[in-house]
Amino acid sequence: MLICPLDYRYGRKEMKAVFSEENNLSTKLQVEAALARAHAAVGNIPQAAAEEITRKATLEYVTPERVKAIEAETKHDIMAVVRALSEQAGEAGRYVHLGATSNDIVDTAVALEFKDALDIIEADLDRLIAVLAAQAKKHRRTVMMGRTHGQFAIPTTFGFKLAGYLSEVLRHKERVRELRKRACVGKMSGAIGTGAGLGPKFFEVQELVMKDLGLGYEEAATQLVCRDRYAELVFVLGCIATSCERYATEVRNLQRSEIGEVMEAFDIRKQVGSSTMAQKRNPMLSENVSGLARVVRSYITPQMESMVLWHERDLSNSSAERFILPHVAVLTDDILSKITDVFEHLVVHEDRMRRNVESAGGFIMAESVLLALAAKGMGRQEAHELVRQIAIAAEEKGTPFRAALAANREVSALLSPEELDRAMDPDNYLGRAPEMTDRVVEQAERALRKN
Repeated sequence: MLICPLDYRYGRKEMKAVFSEENNLSTKLQVEAALARAHAAVGNIPQAAAEEITRKATLEYVTPERVKAIEAETKHDIMAVVRALSEQAGEAGRYVHLGATSNDIVDTAVALEFKDALDIIEADLDRLIAVLAAQAKKHRRTVMMGRTHGQFAIPTTFGFKLAGYLSEVLRHKERVRELRKRACVGKMSGAIGTGAGLGPKFFEVQELVMKDLGLGYEEAATQLVCRDRYAELVFVLGCIATSCERYATEVRNLQRSEIGEVMEAFDIRKQVGSSTMAQKRNPMLSENVSGLARVVRSYITPQMESMVLWHERDLSNSSAERFILPHVAVLTDDILSKITDVFEHLVVHEDRMRRNVESAGGFIMAESVLLALAAKGMGRQEAHELVRQIAIAAEEKGTPFRAALAANREVSALLSPEELDRAMDPDNYLGRAPEMTDRVVEQAERALRKN
């Protein structure tokens, strides 16, 4: 019986495979094999023993079923792995897990999973960067309404809006890359981290194991890798998921019937929007992203709490992390895939964007007009108050804003009809939004070429 939606509804195969039961066991076996090779390299055990342990440290010989059977007796997950591997290694089995403690294996295996998971997340971010850059470039001068507090503000471009998202995703890519050196870290320092059980060549053994596996190591461990590393990883993935929710929320708002400026792609041949309202085309993917992002960031708190352990360790973090780490990684990957799909196939209604700008009746150009008056010598504050009063009166009377401005003696004394027209034209009040969009797109394209 399947209970967790990750098993039957959410998540992609590649990321699920990283945190699968089989890969969890496989990575632990990789760590045990690397430990044996390190011991052999410094002369602690025979080379032949290390080779035999390495040969047998695979799922072909050590099966999940056998490990579960041993754990049912021992009530200890790592000892079950150690015994199962020792059984298969024969005489060499006496050297399995030599000098190690459970979390040497567990935390180092988790670091291997982190490394693979972050490879997938980086690739996801690259795909999103490419899609956002293409759309931003295409719509660099697509004029639309800018909104603050849910109200009309001043004109902007859809490309500039996307450039803001793109810049944020580029920062997330930097965070993931910077995070690697702190998150992809194991330990091989034995009970409470002193290295005593690994003997006089402890430093060499730990360094050899981690170099073999392509990981860093905890410089001053307790019995486990310090959980600030895990907390940072979960927080970064939570930030990525929340950014995606921000973009998805904008799509959902712009797809509102009364706004109608963008719309998720909809397969009119087969897709159903509602079981009863046959006309519906709902932003389903964006809503899905919003819901899953809330789940991802909800794991930040329990992972932060898992930093606080008794003395050199306790087990209060273990059960929580078995939920936290796979769910955060699998869902963040799923979210990134879905938001990329949303923007890659997004339907942009440029005509509706223009109509919404025009529906503002010119009032959104109030700032442009007051600055034009200021440029003609009127004090900025005086111009602000004058335009404010004209706008309020025009709205109350239902008078077109331009006509109200033209009828005002102070305005007409400073601005000719042509100058007023220029100040009232939304296309003339985009600032440097298109150029800023170009700069962010160029930055994204450089980052992708560098990869």
